[in-house]
Amino acid sequence: MMQLKSNILMIRPKSFAFNPQTAVNNYYQNKKDSLDSNEVSKKAIVEFDSLVLLLKNNGVNTIVFDDLIDLDVPDSVFPNNWASFHECGSVFLYPMFAENRRLERRQDILNSLKNKYLFDVKEVFDLSDYETQGHYLEGTGSMVLDRKNKICYAAISNRTNKKLVLDFCKKLCYLPVVFDAYQTVDDKRELIYHTNVMMCMADKYVVICLNSIDDARQKDMLLTHFKQTNKEVIEISENQVDNFAGNMFQVFGDQAYLVMSSRAFNSLNPDQIKKINSYNPILHTSLNTIEENGGGSARCMMSEVCLRKKA
Repeated sequence: MMQLKSNILMIRPKSFAFNPQTAVNNYYQNKKDSLDSNEVSKKAIVEFDSLVLLLKNNGVNTIVFDDLIDLDVPDSVFPNNWASFHECGSVFLYPMFAENRRLERRQDILNSLKNKYLFDVKEVFDLSDYETQGHYLEGTGSMVLDRKNKICYAAISNRTNKKLVLDFCKKLCYLPVVFDAYQTVDDKRELIYHTNVMMCMADKYVVICLNSIDDARQKDMLLTHFKQTNKEVIEISENQVDNFAGNMFQVFGDQAYLVMSSRAFNSLNPDQIKKINSYNPILHTSLNTIEENGGGSARCMMSEVCLRKKA
């Protein structure tokens, strides 16, 4: 059976900038004082447009919405955190850690997906009330989904609440696989804020930094699930994670592709590239400004719309 083309939702940023509200626990952000805010924003738009063009030129259905000018949303280029869209017709809206990121949830986008693009939305689960309790779950940043096998992989952090992961899995009948993932910051082991920074799930393989998982039992648990679901494990290092090599995403257009930034691609060794290319070609483009200031990369910029079209 031929794989259907991906439908990828993306937000073209109007005021992309370093967000101090997220930098408190996203250690991948690195503000460049040499660039003023207008220059950062202009560079981010160029990078965004290059990624959209790369996807479209390779047959990927790409749905682009513009930022709303009157909102202060420096991270709006990362829409995969505030919503997820599922084949059964369910849409989830997520509780966000940073207050200014909560403004990214947009009803007009949901309305457009239903009315203009004719996606069949059957039910919306709005989890945003959990923000009042200090509980957060940031979409497919917090959770890496194996949609085919209905498994949810989630590295628990202060942006990925275990109770909410289990609630999500119960609603969609997914198997939760929760674990702890760490990065080294100033010689200390700190929790990685989002699972999709260190792990990428594809149809026949998984790219993962096993060295970020300090608990040997948790590591064995993950490897068991990968083996049971026939995924080849392509391991990356912590240094490669620092270069956003975990923040990749498999899409389907003219064929299957693995999308990543040029920085991530340049961090890979020949053997890793060979393994990935044995399954699908790699698409990459420079996202340096977005990565440095936003602490996210290609995967974070793409929200997959898996909803069916209306009959």
